[in-house]
Amino acid sequence: MATTFRDLLSSVKQEIREVSVEEVKRLLDARASVKLIDVREADEHAAGRLPGATHIPRGYLELRIEDKARREEELILYCAGGTRSALAARTLREMGYERVASMAGGYNRWSDSAYPVEKPFVLTAEQKERYRRHLILPEVGEAGQEKLLKARVLLLGAGGLGSPAALYLAAAGVGTLGIVDMDVVDLSNLQRQVIHTRERQGQPKTESARATIEALNPDVKVVPFAERLTSKNVERILEGFDMVLDGGDNFPTRYLLNDACVMQRKPNIHGSIFRFEGQVTTFVPGQGPCYRCLYPAPPPPELAPSCAEAGVLGVLPGIIGLMQANEALKLILGKGEPLMGRLVTFDALGTRFLELKMRRDPQCPVCKDGAKVEFIDYEQFCNTAA
Repeated sequence: MATTFRDLLSSVKQEIREVSVEEVKRLLDARASVKLIDVREADEHAAGRLPGATHIPRGYLELRIEDKARREEELILYCAGGTRSALAARTLREMGYERVASMAGGYNRWSDSAYPVEKPFVLTAEQKERYRRHLILPEVGEAGQEKLLKARVLLLGAGGLGSPAALYLAAAGVGTLGIVDMDVVDLSNLQRQVIHTRERQGQPKTESARATIEALNPDVKVVPFAERLTSKNVERILEGFDMVLDGGDNFPTRYLLNDACVMQRKPNIHGSIFRFEGQVTTFVPGQGPCYRCLYPAPPPPELAPSCAEAGVLGVLPGIIGLMQANEALKLILGKGEPLMGRLVTFDALGTRFLELKMRRDPQCPVCKDGAKVEFIDYEQFCNTAA
């Protein structure tokens, strides 16, 4: 005799554990260690969800659950009325998830009880197409793309390092990019500063960069700062940004930026280039060394000439700038292993990478325990130290 759907559902509900919406509300209020899984379709989820719920449509549950939940976690599944979540709960039990339950009555009963719901971030159809290669990555997905679109990254410089970093951060959908640069586009910039064009010679680099980024991705808001970074404006400029990419080309600015990032506890992704060599690292206050731990004092000017004086292979800042962008994406997504406590150097002529370990200096005047950060005369500091 064939089994009806009603018979099947009755059998399933005898095998699984169901919880009431009242019990789920008590667990959430108590901040219990439980993970909510919304197995409804995308359009249902877009209309509202339980606070903090993870969305995995029923059709993708088996494929994606292992990336979203551990087998030892307590999971509560819900759908609109409790049927799909019951079937999904049995499936997860068969996959080895023992602490799984279905919420009886589903989202409809939760909503009817006037319990809190939240409106999830929803990508538009155009955004889903634009970021499709991101969305199929379990490490990114829609939740990760939401983080990217809400992120605010400040770039110091729209030059050799800032140009490639800005382009790829914009392409990835980083929602707000601040750009600090007081210079104008010069013909000699175009050998490496790929965000600018010949037609924009004489324009402020911040405006040139903004035009390129807006043409590439209208999702991205560009905040230009056509001014030199100083002790008087650095706190104002950094305010509201999540992290900084240091593409500066002089030591006073690097030390100033480091001290300000330590003061405001913002990650500082450092990159620098010289002729055929480059280096990149990530400074995260409280989690590793800072720039002053790496360079307590700047080198003499004759040992550190600028690119204008010593030259630079045009492709080199592209490589280092993209490594900086990669560090920013990892920090935003909370994935991978950032370069905290590690300095990566690159030799373009030999195509060799070298990784050096760095340690926090317990006597660092800026980041040691109990240190009080105060801005100094950085021009004088660098001249005296040199």
